[in-house]
Amino acid sequence: MTLKTIIEQLQLKHRDFTRTIEKLTEEEFKYSLNGDKWTAGQQLDHIYRSLKPLNKGLRLPKWMLKMVFKKANRPSRSFDGLVSKYEIKLRDGGKASGQFIPPKISFDRREEIISKIHQTVDQMCVSLEKYSEHELDTLVLPHPLLGHITLREMMYFTIHHADQHRQIVLRNLKNPTSEGHGNIDVSINLS
Repeated sequence: MTLKTIIEQLQLKHRDFTRTIEKLTEEEFKYSLNGDKWTAGQQLDHIYRSLKPLNKGLRLPKWMLKMVFKKANRPSRSFDGLVSKYEIKLRDGGKASGQFIPPKISFDRREEIISKIHQTVDQMCVSLEKYSEHELDTLVLPHPLLGHITLREMMYFTIHHADQHRQIVLRNLKNPTSEGHGNIDVSINLS
């Protein structure tokens, strides 16, 4: 993907994610599959928690990124290659930890967090416009599961991550267990 396409996809996938969350009822927003999976509200907060440090990193001076994280020692993976590596890490037991684990989120915080996501993605896109295609492939940032990856790969991950969590929300609501949760209405109109 070119830088222009990356920016478009960042905006699109995060809008798709937040639109899905906006269409949920309070019951759907608070629903936890099997009582132990993240609710849609927690998925929302997790996405924001993931964007926040990345936004800060993109706003650092480029010389600082080079000094702290060094430069890439290999070419960037393709979008599919990056997603494949991430999925392997997840299958091997990788999961969110530390600052990326969301607390319980009340329904009345939904619009606030959605607004923060939109603001953060907008800021990230403005920051990204200052990078060249070459810099996307040579500058690196740390990822908690993937290690040091190029900025291009980090953007690929961020695009995929929003879509992944959107799909998780929809899948969890479409597969309620028989433990009294069979009445969740998942007739979400996504058009």
